[in-house]
Amino acid sequence: MAFKVAAFYQFTALPDFGALRAPLLDLCARLGLKGSVLLAQEGINGTLAGSSEAIDGLIDQFRHGPLFGGRLDNLELKFSAARAMPFQRLKVRLKREIVTLGDPAADPTRQVGTYVDPADWNALISAPNVLLLDTRNAFEVAMGTFEGAIDPAIRSFGEFKDFAAARLDPAKHKRVAMFCTGGIRCEKASSLLLARGFAEIYHLKGGILKYLEEIPESESRWRGGCFVFDERVALGHGLTEHVTQSQQEGTSDE
Repeated sequence: MAFKVAAFYQFTALPDFGALRAPLLDLCARLGLKGSVLLAQEGINGTLAGSSEAIDGLIDQFRHGPLFGGRLDNLELKFSAARAMPFQRLKVRLKREIVTLGDPAADPTRQVGTYVDPADWNALISAPNVLLLDTRNAFEVAMGTFEGAIDPAIRSFGEFKDFAAARLDPAKHKRVAMFCTGGIRCEKASSLLLARGFAEIYHLKGGILKYLEEIPESESRWRGGCFVFDERVALGHGLTEHVTQSQQEGTSDE
């Protein structure tokens, strides 16, 4: 049996997020889903896996059911597949932020950078005077990234604000193109840079996963695998499970 995997997020006001946890957990459990969902006052972020019918049922409830009351009408959503269930259990957690940056200046509900569709991404990052920036953690970058991208060498996304303060200059870096796994970290990062006076901030809509889904490998500027936070470890072009050299040789990465 193949499993359908849904990665999703949306920044939207959820002042009642605490009261949403129990009914959402019950809904996911009844559908037989496993994975993790974060709820915060600023929105929802999660990855869940299950049967195709169960995932479709969940998304229908998100968009049209009474639980969220129409507040998830702009859900950023990506589907992929897994040969085996990629999660061990189901978790719905309450958080201060659905992606932790720790700077109140970063508010995607007020301002974000310019979204760039995957079809237009190659042209943007090939243009002169564009700083290409990977906003992910160092171990993710090591597994794969776009050609020519800057690695901020951070251990967690919360360190991005310090990297930006130390290494990025709005007077020097006039055009910044950034990317992350599914798009959510770029929402926060682009909002932060705009608040700090950067003029032109672009980010890959739907993130690396959407790019790998839509762009043929023959036209791709991506190299390596895209780390995902489940037991598949990494995905490649077409969102197929990426096999590393060590896996091919039957060795451990440790």
